[in-house]
Amino acid sequence: MKVRKINQNNIEIAMIDSEEILIKDGSSALDFFATVQYDSGCDRFVLKQSHFTGDFFDLKSKIAGEVLQKIVNYRMKLAIVGDFSIYSSKSLNDFIYEMNTGKDVFFVKTEKEATDHLSNV
Repeated sequence: MKVRKINQNNIEIAMIDSEEILIKDGSSALDFFATVQYDSGCDRFVLKQSHFTGDFFDLKSKIAGEVLQKIVNYRMKLAIVGDFSIYSSKSLNDFIYEMNTGKDVFFVKTEKEATDHLSNV
C-alpha cells in the first residue's frame, strides 16, 4: 500500500494506492484510518471501490454503516472512487445518494471529483 499526500485548497488529502482489499469490517476500517491518519497527518481519505470487501456494498451485511459511522464519529472525511452503477440495489443507490448530499462521505467516479469534494467541506 502506498499513501500519496496531496494538498488542494490548503487541505491535505491521503490518496490510497493498493491492489488489496483494505476494508473488511468496522474493526479493520478503524485500524486502517487511524494508522493512515497517524502516519500522514491527514483526516481526509480517497480510496477505490476495490479497497472494500464486496459485502460493504450489500447493505444487509451492515458493514457499510459500521465503517462509515466510524468516519463520522472520528471526524474524518472519505471519498470512494468507483463505478457504482454496477449495483442494482435500490437501497444501495438511495444510500449513495444520501451520502453524497452530506459532508462526510462521498461516492464518486473520479479522483478529481473525490479531491474536489474533500477539499470543499
